[in-house]
Amino acid sequence: MAGVSRVDLNCDMGESFGVYTLGNDADMLKIVTSANVACGFHAGDPLVIDRTVRLALEAGVAVGAHPSFLDQWGFGRRPILGEDPADIEKMLVYQIGAVQALAAAAGHQVTHVKAHGSLGNMAAVDFDLALACARAVRAVDRDLIFVVMPGMETERAAERMGLRAAREIFADRTYDDNGNLTSRKKPGAVLHDPEEAADRIVRMLEEEAIPTVSGARIPARIDTICVHGDNPQAVGMARTIRGRLEALGVAIEPFSRTLA
Repeated sequence: MAGVSRVDLNCDMGESFGVYTLGNDADMLKIVTSANVACGFHAGDPLVIDRTVRLALEAGVAVGAHPSFLDQWGFGRRPILGEDPADIEKMLVYQIGAVQALAAAAGHQVTHVKAHGSLGNMAAVDFDLALACARAVRAVDRDLIFVVMPGMETERAAERMGLRAAREIFADRTYDDNGNLTSRKKPGAVLHDPEEAADRIVRMLEEEAIPTVSGARIPARIDTICVHGDNPQAVGMARTIRGRLEALGVAIEPFSRTLA
């Protein structure tokens, strides 16, 4: 296949809490190569983090921290306005450290950090917020990989802070013309059909470009593909995408092993 010859497949997971279960992490870990583990601010708790990390270790899947605004009620998807970026930085250091400690206790290693929900979307277009996220990553461990959206402020912040960046596209979301994700409030913003998602991903990797809702194409380097774990079709979608790409000769590997 022309275009990208190897790519990572990642999923946001560990998003259960207490007696509440969200997502099918065990089955998803049989498919993906990287797992982004919720840190407790939008979902997850110490027991869930521990269980998710241990399952990932058994499956040979890389793990990263998936920090968020402090917003369990809104699952981290509500914009939090007016926060001092310096305070956000400390909140991320706290969350990354929690997952690192539990991973270390389980005998696994955190390789990357990916901001969740509104934090990630807002940082993509706000350089000060993006820089706060990148500073937090570097403060904890400068060898951690910062997962970013191609061409957005998070990518520029990673470059400014001297961090390795994994450029991520989303299998189950549409894009606006500015390169950011379409609001979930808009019809069609979230994709549910596995075949449709797989078709889009194949085109994106072949063209090395992101299609927008207007039909435009934004050139992009692509290192990793995300399937959101809370999507009811997540497991089927991830399985379909992986099968389609492997049939085309694309290697599915953790970006933590392949990024320079």
